[in-house]
Order: sequence, then C-alpha cells, then structure tokens
Amino acid sequence: MVFSSVSFLFFFLPAVLLLYLFFGRYRNSILLIASLFFYFWGEGIYLLVMLLSIGTNFVCGNLMFYKGKLRKNARYILAIALVINFSMLGLFKYASFITDNINIFLGGIGLPLIRMGPTHLPIGISFFTFQAVSYLIDIYRGEVRPQKNLVRLALYISLFPQLIAGPIVRYRDIAPALSSRLFSAEDVADGIRRFIYGLSKKVLLANPLALTADTIFAIPASGLSTPVAWLGAVCFSLQIYFDFSGYSDMAIGLGRIFGFRFLENFNYPYIAKSIQDFWRRWHISLSSWFRDYLYIPLGGNRAGVLRTGIHLFIVFFLCGLWHGAAWTFVCWGLYHGFFLVLERTFIGTLLAKIWQPVRHGIVLLIIVVGWVIFKSETLADCGHYLAAMFYVHSVADQQLINFYLDKKLIWELSFAGMLSMPVVPALKRLYFSYKSSLSGQSFVFFHQGLFEGLRLCTLVVLSYFAVISLAADVYNPFIYFRF
Repeated sequence: MVFSSVSFLFFFLPAVLLLYLFFGRYRNSILLIASLFFYFWGEGIYLLVMLLSIGTNFVCGNLMFYKGKLRKNARYILAIALVINFSMLGLFKYASFITDNINIFLGGIGLPLIRMGPTHLPIGISFFTFQAVSYLIDIYRGEVRPQKNLVRLALYISLFPQLIAGPIVRYRDIAPALSSRLFSAEDVADGIRRFIYGLSKKVLLANPLALTADTIFAIPASGLSTPVAWLGAVCFSLQIYFDFSGYSDMAIGLGRIFGFRFLENFNYPYIAKSIQDFWRRWHISLSSWFRDYLYIPLGGNRAGVLRTGIHLFIVFFLCGLWHGAAWTFVCWGLYHGFFLVLERTFIGTLLAKIWQPVRHGIVLLIIVVGWVIFKSETLADCGHYLAAMFYVHSVADQQLINFYLDKKLIWELSFAGMLSMPVVPALKRLYFSYKSSLSGQSFVFFHQGLFEGLRLCTLVVLSYFAVISLAADVYNPFIYFRF
C-alpha cells in the first residue's frame, strides 16, 4: 500500500484520522497500530522483522544508558545492536547479491556453486534500519536519552508516514512530539496542502514521465537513436525527482497532520552548482546520515586530500549499495564519489571560475549520465545506452524521436522542468514583496483573500486531476518502494 493508491487515500487514511481525532488520549497507540497494520498489509509475516528491530533497539538502547558510566560495556552493547541491525539488512537485501557474485567466482575456477533460494526484500528495511542505528549511536554519544516507553520507540521506528521511503528521521528531531503534541486545525490544513502537492507531483508528473522513460530504456541497443536516448535520460531524471520528492512531500504532509514536523528532504537539486551542492539538496536525510555517522567518524576532510578522497569513496560506495544490491547502484555511487573527489582538486578550482550557466550545464550533464547508470538493469545495458547517447550512428530500425515527443510529453517536460526550479518560491517572494508595498488595510485584506482563493482553487484542481488519474488506474510505479 503506497500513498498514491486508492486503498490508502479513501480507506486507510480516513479511518486512521477518525480514530486519531476521537480517541485523542490514545493517539500514540492508534498511530502505532495503524503503522503496524500498514506494514502488515504489504509485507505480511515480514512484519516480524520490524518487530525484532523494535525489540532489539529498545533493549539495547536502555542497556547502554543503564551502563552509561561504563563506556566499555556500552561499546559492546552498541556493537551487538549494530551487528543485529545490519545483519537483518544484509540477509534480506544483500544475501542473494553476494551469493551470485561468489558463484561467478566459484564457477570460474570449477568449484561447486552455493545453492540459495530467492530472498524477499521487506519494504522500507533500509530506512527503518538507518533510523534505528542513528538512535543507538546518538545514545552512545550522549546526545539523546533512551526511550523507556516501548510504544513511543516502536512508533518512532514504524511511523507509517515515513516508513516506506523516508525521510530518514532522527530520533532527537521528533522525541518531544512522541511524548506530547497538539492536534491543531492549522497543522491539519498545512499537512493536507503539502500532501496534495506531493501527490500531484507523483501522479501528474512522475507517472507520465515514467511511462516514456521505461519505454525508451526497454528499446534494444540496435534500435536506440541518440535523440531518443537523450529524451529517455531526461525523462527519467525528472521522473525520479518528482517521484521521490513527491513521496517526501506526502510523508512530510502526513507527519504534519499527526503533529510531527519532519525535516525537508529536497531543495531543488537540479539548480546545484556542483556535485557537492547537489548532495546538499538531494535526499538530504540520507546524505546527512552518511555525513554524521560515517564520513565524519572516518575523519572527514581533516586528514589531508588523499584520506579525504578515500573517505568519500567509502561513503559513496556504501551509498550506492544502500540504494540497491546491484553493480549499477555501486557504480552510480562511485561515479558520484569520483566527481566529489575531483571537485576537491585543482580541477574543482578551475570549474568554480567558469561562467555559472556553463558550470550549471556541466553539473546537470554529470547528474543525467549518473541517472542512466542508476536506471540500467546491468552494466552492459548501461554501456549500450551511454554509447547511444554520445555516439551518433544511423541504423535502419532506430526509433525516431517524433514517435515519443508528442504535444502531451512536451507539456509534461515543460511543466516538470519549470517546477524542478525554484519558480514557486520566487513567485511567493514576489507576491509578499508586492503585498508589503500596499497601503491601506482594505487592499491588504483583498489581496490576501485573493491569494488564499487562488491557492485553494489550485489545490482543488490538483486533487481532482490526481484522483481522476488514480481512478483510471494509470501507470503508477514507485522507484524507491523497495529501497
């Protein structure tokens, strides 16, 4: 069950809201039961994996604090807890990948292969594992106190608004809200508005772009022309942004409805002036997690250029692996790590002196090529696709771009390109600047009413078209659903 599904929008969410409203005394319990049911709906028996995570981290967190004065014992407890958390993640997400690669080696030297059946990947396991690990490490560092209420910790790990695809929430950011929070009309209104914006980005922009991107990436290498290859790469670049940022908007909106304030996860990454700037704007909760719990503990940029480069490669190797158990994801991570290292050399200094529009174009090119690596099923597929993008060749059976680039797609690309830039914030600043220049209270009230009316109409129109698209059962994939 994903947020952009009919069952969630018209059955699950209204039921939870009604119970949450009428049984305010038991709000944490209601949200916890709803979150566990939400997970059980999609994963069934694999709910036990999450329950094991909750139990392990509750016990170990409190044991570390109980033995807080004996740092040696706390270190051992933390190590045991981390082994359990990462073992669960490794078993379900990486066991098949590791076994397959070992079998390639064993087969090459004539040894018997390891027999292993397929493993199921529980949804959201990467997200709730990272949340649990950050909770434990923060306790060990003395930055937070352990949660002694099992319901509250279970809610932190399983909270359904951010369970499937984040943002990765730090315990310290929502600990006060777990203990006490208000259910206000203002929060509900702001949350609904944010949810509608996210749903619209997902259903009205990401899904149509996904249809084109998936179709083009499925074309055999012999039939892929250069213009069509670039069109597919651009479509996927916009699709993944609106897909993931739309989900984050929905998660932030749902959290706001229930009294939680999650941190922003995206900040217009496609206006980045460098790859480093891109990672300050893209999947902020993940990049900050790796920074605080891996990059800085390794030494960060304090140990010289060579060591800093090694640290970056380690971080982005694991960042790529976090996204998926495939060599394409690993190469995507190392690809970004390479350019981050490059930016710390004299080449980065030279690039910083280039005219800003040209520099922005170079960064966008690097990002788009990276998304081709990310999207490809295998490294061979990636190589064929990149060859089609950068080597113009004429083959009789190549697909013509006019077959895909119709008026509908042109409109979708235009809107997506515009909204991937900070156009809306700029319009808001312009409006408030104009409003502050008005004289007379009646003029201010008139324009304020006009602004609110336009915003309400926009929400109604977006909701209408989003629901129509969902009711029509149109193409509705979700990229980060199994991460």
